[in-house]
Amino acid sequence: MEKAGNQEDLLARFIAFIDAAPNTVRTYTTSLKQWFKYLYDYQVQNPTPETVRQYRHQLAMDGKKPTTIQNYIVAVKQFFKWTEEEGLYPDIAKHVKGAKISTEHKKDYLTSSQARQVLTLLSEDQSLKGKRDYAMLALMLTMGLRTVEVSRANIEDIRTEGDSTVLYVQGKGHIEKDAIVRMPNHVEGAIRAYLQARDVSDGSAPLFASVSHQNNGQRMTTRSISGIVKQSFIQAGYNSPRLTAHSTRHTAATLNLLNGATLEETQQLLRHVNLQTTEIYAHHLQAAKNKSSQRVDNAIFGS
Repeated sequence: MEKAGNQEDLLARFIAFIDAAPNTVRTYTTSLKQWFKYLYDYQVQNPTPETVRQYRHQLAMDGKKPTTIQNYIVAVKQFFKWTEEEGLYPDIAKHVKGAKISTEHKKDYLTSSQARQVLTLLSEDQSLKGKRDYAMLALMLTMGLRTVEVSRANIEDIRTEGDSTVLYVQGKGHIEKDAIVRMPNHVEGAIRAYLQARDVSDGSAPLFASVSHQNNGQRMTTRSISGIVKQSFIQAGYNSPRLTAHSTRHTAATLNLLNGATLEETQQLLRHVNLQTTEIYAHHLQAAKNKSSQRVDNAIFGS
């Protein structure tokens, strides 16, 4: 690595090369500084594929989560891919695998009847807050938006594409609202009713606004959105640590697949970059539909 020049200079050149969003830049910078520290601590001047594997093992020994290890290794792999393209150092990480990530969801989803129950209870409150919470939950449960995407949404992001109403979304890691999600008629009606009750004309105003005395009309935080979702679940009788605001996203994906959608359509709905991420939902649905245990039960106890 010494032949390639100063490590800080290399890192700066690499970061400039990837031209990524601020969050991605921070992730790569943190990850690669950890890698360079490892090389310094173990006095490695010419790293090899085995060095990367040992680094991966050391991260695990240090108690890093599999997802964190995966991010660190991805950064190293991208870095050495670049060094080889630049003729600076061979791509030693090309064939090194990342950490093994569990395919089990850490959060549950709602069934269609459970989601309906949550929304039915919210619809009973016809105050401004009640209309807001109902519209927001209906949007999250059907359109699969993350809390940060809900927080970032403005009124003017609701537009028309063809014969459909859509919401322009600023997704995870994006700096612009460059993704669109079709808005179902029921959700659009709920949002229009909320906005009419709110009586706001500024299109750049947040789509969902706080009603508290201190922050009235201001953009809602992801924390407050998460709290409202959690409280709506509890109110409907679904109080579980595995049910959180992110469960609305799992609900949208799962119900979409259960009702005939393809993996590609669900990938587009959730705006997953990698189809493998979406495949996790299909894997769990297939396992849930597997009737093998019932067949064994019938064989033992009789049908």
